[in-house]
Amino acid sequence: VRLQGLPCKIKIAKSNFKNFDDVLDGLDIDKIDGIFFDLGVSSYQLDTPERGFSYMHDGPLDMRMDKESKKDAYYIVNRYKEEELADIIYRYGEERWSKRIAQFIVKERSEKAIPKGARQDGPHPAKRTFQAIRIEVNDELNILENVVTQAVERLKSGGRIGVITFHSLEDRIVKQTLAQLAKGCICPPQLPVCVCGRKPLVKKVGNIVPSDAEIEANPRSRSARLRYAIKR
Repeated sequence: VRLQGLPCKIKIAKSNFKNFDDVLDGLDIDKIDGIFFDLGVSSYQLDTPERGFSYMHDGPLDMRMDKESKKDAYYIVNRYKEEELADIIYRYGEERWSKRIAQFIVKERSEKAIPKGARQDGPHPAKRTFQAIRIEVNDELNILENVVTQAVERLKSGGRIGVITFHSLEDRIVKQTLAQLAKGCICPPQLPVCVCGRKPLVKKVGNIVPSDAEIEANPRSRSARLRYAIKR
């Protein structure tokens, strides 16, 4: 592979974000110039019914990012207790009808769980529930804060980190984590001098959203947001 006319070596490592440090150590890499996380489901996954990510196609209840993982959506839908289903649908899907949906999932009638009046407008009624189950299958949110922090720690001075998210829960975690990493002293305000010695790890934190033209050309980019920072 050549990059801008120069030879470039590429090493591909298949792993989970939670193994970020282990992957770099295994490649004998200490510090990096930049890192980019794309947290979205790929169009290929959405458009392949056999992967089970989309409510627009009939397919198996799978939703595993890594098909070697043991837990899939079928297990969650069929084995989780009603209270557990309601909890993940509410927390990860931000779905107001989570308890009712969980009741109907248990009764195998989930599509009718949202009242007719609430289904007439807005996104597909299964969108939030599918999102919640996918997040649970892949344990997406629990590893996010840690891997962003780990990535910043492995950056060289002046190195860049970028994270593209596609829903509010992910974005909130990335935003808050980068904001914490950009903070210096965390001593109580009543102390006359700093005693914690904490220094900010990143600077120039910002975000980018798609333009109207990009959304028109690629509707799936509508909810995307890129947050970035530079290592001090």
